[in-house]
Amino acid sequence: MAADNQAFVPEPTAEQQRVLDRIAKQRERIRARRIARAQAVALAQSTQQASSEEPFALRAAAFAKQHPAAVAALVGVALVAGPRRLVRWVGLAMPLVARLRPFLVRRA
Repeated sequence: MAADNQAFVPEPTAEQQRVLDRIAKQRERIRARRIARAQAVALAQSTQQASSEEPFALRAAAFAKQHPAAVAALVGVALVAGPRRLVRWVGLAMPLVARLRPFLVRRA
């Protein structure tokens, strides 16, 4: 009796089967592309995040890659200010940074 209640689904014609096969292939391509994109994004995020154990030069390079406009602005300010002012500013800022360093280090 259960078989009588189910709707009858006819077999697809050859042309309909080709269309169904193309749809299935397209869905598989889209699924594979989505998985590859998610893996690429995850890999890019893991390589971009700098850890506190890395040397300062690597962290500075990563910052420069992530924020090129900020680095360009800092270089421009440094060029306009000149070497004497830069030495004076660094002399004032370094003791403050040294005092704040325990608070600035990322904690895992």
